[in-house]
Amino acid sequence: MMDPLKISFAGAGRVAGALCRRMFLSGFKIDLIVSKSESGSRKLADLCEASWSTDLIFPDSTDVIIVAVPDQSLKSALNNIKCKKDTLIVHTAGSIGIDIFPEKFNSKGIFYPLQTFSWGRQPDFNGLPFFIEASDKQSSAILKYLAESIGGRAHFVDTEHRRMLHLSAVFVCNFTNHMLTIGKEIALRAGLSFDVLEPLIKETISKAIEIGPATAQTGPAVRDDQNTIGKHLELLSFSPELQKIYNEITQSIIKHQYKDKR
Repeated sequence: MMDPLKISFAGAGRVAGALCRRMFLSGFKIDLIVSKSESGSRKLADLCEASWSTDLIFPDSTDVIIVAVPDQSLKSALNNIKCKKDTLIVHTAGSIGIDIFPEKFNSKGIFYPLQTFSWGRQPDFNGLPFFIEASDKQSSAILKYLAESIGGRAHFVDTEHRRMLHLSAVFVCNFTNHMLTIGKEIALRAGLSFDVLEPLIKETISKAIEIGPATAQTGPAVRDDQNTIGKHLELLSFSPELQKIYNEITQSIIKHQYKDKR
């Protein structure tokens, strides 16, 4: 059993907020919240009984600094952090490697939670996979302990495989959400609310998890039903962009079905 760790955060956004709240509720001492936004850092600090600042200067009492900032801001944030020499510094980005860390840090790593985070929602951390990479065995052990202490599961992967996993996550989460957005807009054109699609959405996701997405695939593309496909394209005449999306995804489904039957 490790001694109680003191955690600080660089960033007060969606990822930092969810991790910070979960760690605080799990018994960790939150030392300091640093954010460019004074209101953001102050609000999160108040929730987690921590100090707050807009300067990336961390107290010697901090054991782990979790840097959860937008990818485009990560390099600058890491370069400007000031802390004691043996503090463990980690970032949460799925598509950025360990090589982004400056040489000045002895202990460094990646603590990537495979989850989508939104304002106003606290995700379920029980069983949540954390993909970990670290500069040394001690740092690996600390990050594994952190993940498991908040209910997660630790997986050790290198940068190349984590980047591919991040790409996979973009397809299953971000692209899926965009399709739901388009579906909602089309339903509204029919004078119906998004609520009528809810049972279908839930069954689609549940079935994909239970029997596999390829096996669960249904619809006109799977049947190569060109008559229905043609009618759908006509209905989408109000948007050439959506016609293009519909056609490209339909052709992709048909090709996948053909590939699976070879």
